[in-house]
Amino acid sequence: MLREQTPACGPARDALAAGGAFDIGDGLVPASRHAGVFAIRIRTAARRGHTVEGLAASVDILRQTGEERVRTGSIRSVDRSSVFTIFLNSSATDVLACAGGRLPGHPQPSADAPE
Repeated sequence: MLREQTPACGPARDALAAGGAFDIGDGLVPASRHAGVFAIRIRTAARRGHTVEGLAASVDILRQTGEERVRTGSIRSVDRSSVFTIFLNSSATDVLACAGGRLPGHPQPSADAPE
């Protein structure tokens, strides 16, 4: 389900494949409401000097989805250094968008680091 809807989908898929945790919420909320909330998060993150991978693309997708009700879910990497928010259709059978990545304070591992 995690294709290439946004740039965060690949890393989220990798986190799942590596054994990360996955959760889907029960609530249904109009996509447009999520778009408004997450548009504010873009500005807040920018003020703090952070960017959230896929967030702007997710907001665009949610705006286009309009009043359709969507579910949210989350993916957390095994080491808890990365977290992703996913937006799914109402039946949780299709991922509409995905945003997230490494949490501030968790440096990206170097290519030379042992795994």
